[in-house]
Amino acid sequence: MSISDSVAGGGVRHIVLFTWVEGTSPQQIDAVRAGLTALPGIIPQIVDYRFGDDLGINQGNADFAVVADFASAEDYLAYRDHPQHRQLTTERVAPILERRLAIQMPLSVAY
Repeated sequence: MSISDSVAGGGVRHIVLFTWVEGTSPQQIDAVRAGLTALPGIIPQIVDYRFGDDLGINQGNADFAVVADFASAEDYLAYRDHPQHRQLTTERVAPILERRLAIQMPLSVAY
């Protein structure tokens, strides 16, 4: 089964969780936010894009999350490989990253 077959007609939701290294400054996180804010205007394949800090309700959670929706697996791959996204990841996220977890799931999943 191809990637396209696994999400046929439903699109892709990309969810990523970041845990920052100890000592990460508010300014560094603001720089990540600024970069993320710019991406939907640069990468037309993004259908919906949301991100934010953990509320701190439960201990052990990640610090920050990004949820991005795409019409197809190909659109997600275009985002993943886009030079502006890669630059943001390399220059602003990687230097403050302790841990990253991600999943790509079909948007058609409903309960």
